[in-house]
Amino acid sequence: MTTARTTTARMTTARMTTMAADRHTLGRWAPRAARTRIIGWVLLLVLLALALVTFVTWRLLIRTIDERMDTALRAEVEEFTQIASADVDPDTGRPFATVDDVLQTLITYNLARPNEKFLGYVDGRYRFQSRIEAPILLSEDPAFTALAGSVTDTAMGSYDSAAGEVRYLAVPVTLASDPSRGVAVVAYFADQERESADESAQLMLAVGAGTMLLAAAGAWVVAGRVLQPVRDVAATAHGITETDLSGRIPVDGRPGDELTELAVTVNAMLDRVERGVAAQRRFLDDAGHELRTPITIVRGHLDVLDPADPADVRETVALVDDELDRMNRLVSDLLLLARAEQPAFVRPQPVDVAALTADVFGKVRRLAEREWVLETAADADVPLDPQRVTQALVALADNAARYTAPGDRIALGSQVSGGELRFWVSDSGPGIAEEDRARVFERFARGAAGARRSDGAGLGLSIVQAIAAAHGGRVLLDGRPGSGATFTVVLPADAHRPQEDP
Repeated sequence: MTTARTTTARMTTARMTTMAADRHTLGRWAPRAARTRIIGWVLLLVLLALALVTFVTWRLLIRTIDERMDTALRAEVEEFTQIASADVDPDTGRPFATVDDVLQTLITYNLARPNEKFLGYVDGRYRFQSRIEAPILLSEDPAFTALAGSVTDTAMGSYDSAAGEVRYLAVPVTLASDPSRGVAVVAYFADQERESADESAQLMLAVGAGTMLLAAAGAWVVAGRVLQPVRDVAATAHGITETDLSGRIPVDGRPGDELTELAVTVNAMLDRVERGVAAQRRFLDDAGHELRTPITIVRGHLDVLDPADPADVRETVALVDDELDRMNRLVSDLLLLARAEQPAFVRPQPVDVAALTADVFGKVRRLAEREWVLETAADADVPLDPQRVTQALVALADNAARYTAPGDRIALGSQVSGGELRFWVSDSGPGIAEEDRARVFERFARGAAGARRSDGAGLGLSIVQAIAAAHGGRVLLDGRPGSGATFTVVLPADAHRPQEDP
């Protein structure tokens, strides 16, 4: 059995160590992982935006360049047409003699731009070209010669050359005095013309890459500041143990954003947990002490019991029976306090407060030889649980009887005022010291001043407070040492007076 228990304890310790290590790892890496994911998503969005802007800009530049090339080609057609229709050589002032002269004049008087080429063909064969250098010699390309050198009508098209796309315009040239058929061709090396757009796109990508790096660095810093409360939460949670619940998340100097609100909420939750754990520990310690005392008493008397002495047996049995009754009351009170946290602890119903007050007074006046006084009774109907309210008032009356002497005055009454129903029990006993007021409602607490009886478990006032809280109310205490004490149960009241019969 000892070996099995030792093994189980070792397994539990190992499991707790593993859980602690997991919490440490989670607290150490989870915020960084979140930070990395934030940076990753930011960079992805920036990259997509940069790619979209670059692509759209590049396409707009390409379209502008293509439109410019088409416009230039049309302008050249007009110039060719004007020169050819004049039918006069500008150099000599005489009519053109041959088609060759016309083509030579057209190419000579039109200055080619960069990536632009003028060519002249006669009867399908190359004859002239402009002097501007070109990526390739279209004059030596038989496929282009066959495509553009023999057209009979003005034609515009695109040709896929060894240097890329070539956009061209071919204009036929004829003379009445010359049977030869010529063609004047204007060609643009489109890919080379578009290089400026490509360079602009590359520059945008380069600048965008630098911007992304700066954005990543800035986002890393900003994400770190934004996620600082999360790291504080992880660090605080890691530092909290079963014996130390005092850790809190620092919130001073933080902006009032959602994460700061989260930190404040977690701190409030930790406050509640710490108070609850502290109350639970006190409750367990006190309950253990209260339950251990009657057991010790019973065991001590049974150890010295003389079975041969009938009188000793009768006394011991009576004592055991009394201690068992006290333990039964203690357990019943503990169960009652546990049920007080359940939704169905109270079952409100319309109750005649005056009748309830008189009924409770009739019950409590038999508790002890005291001067019992019914001061007043509220003439109203209020929704409440009559059994629980009776239980609370009887507990207050019993508590008053414990701390008073025969013949002392104990008064009970009820009143509706300001939307609240008040039941009170006052006595002329020793009162309650100032230092005891904060703790008399705690479980297993007992007043010390002038107590005549202390055999209770100290749960009565806790039960009264639980009943009041279940109704949405509270318990008030008024009294000074030597002048008695007054306990008032304050409940919300949607009260109305009962209608009298005519």
